[in-house]
Amino acid sequence: MKNIGWDSYQLFLDVARGGGLTGAAATSGLSPATIGRRMLELEQRIGKILFVRSQTGYALTADGRMLLDNLHVMEDAAGSIEGWRKSSATSSLVRVAFGTWDAQLIMSNFSAICSERDTFRIDLFIAEQRAALTHRENDIGIRAFEPEERNLAAIKTGNVAYAAYRLRNAPQSLADRWIVVDKENAISAYLRWPYEARAEHIVVTVNRPSGLRELVLSGAGTAVLPCFIGDADVRLVREGAEIEELRHPQWLVMNNEDRHRRDIRTVADRMVRLIKQHSDLYAGRGVPD
Repeated sequence: MKNIGWDSYQLFLDVARGGGLTGAAATSGLSPATIGRRMLELEQRIGKILFVRSQTGYALTADGRMLLDNLHVMEDAAGSIEGWRKSSATSSLVRVAFGTWDAQLIMSNFSAICSERDTFRIDLFIAEQRAALTHRENDIGIRAFEPEERNLAAIKTGNVAYAAYRLRNAPQSLADRWIVVDKENAISAYLRWPYEARAEHIVVTVNRPSGLRELVLSGAGTAVLPCFIGDADVRLVREGAEIEELRHPQWLVMNNEDRHRRDIRTVADRMVRLIKQHSDLYAGRGVPD
């Protein structure tokens, strides 16, 4: 057991908290098949059965519950150490986690978030999986749903709309050539939508959402993008109306115990202000042709 890495234990926590592989996939960004294999490996290395597997999910065995309790103690200790480290640093660090497209908007307007007059530092973590804040892995995150964790505080920033886009003035035939993120990395609903609605027209796959826009701009085909990205690029045009079933609210999330820390609150307020300044684009109320 001494060679078992923390990432395996973190994945176990994701499965235990999510009640199965699907919930853990949404949290970790890994595929259910990969998570299932990793859990079997963990059980083999520990030498104990941790889950009762069924069609309805993964239930913890007595040994699984004991491991979960021990890991909670480890997480609490790690959180205390991290809080101590941050409080003793000469300049504070604010860790922000968000997805590809929010990151692009915020980074392109970064002077509205942090300036040379600020004394804090900022660490940006860009990934499609859900921002982890419960145990202070990050200070601020952006999520597509209101958090259920009781120790998290949330601010609703508005709604996010999605549509299909192709290159402006490109042949209409591109409407039948779909570009998608591969299934392994299609975590969000908008990334899975083409597999459900346009599967027979998929011609290109890419492993990162940022590749969707680049391929559309190259004239490779059509892809689903957030409207605040697609409508803001004059080189793109919507292919059809908004995909209404993909619309969702968006939340800026913080750890409840840290949200009043001055540097975190400053960055959070500035992010909320910036996003709300672009609320029409986020909600699909741009001026597409």
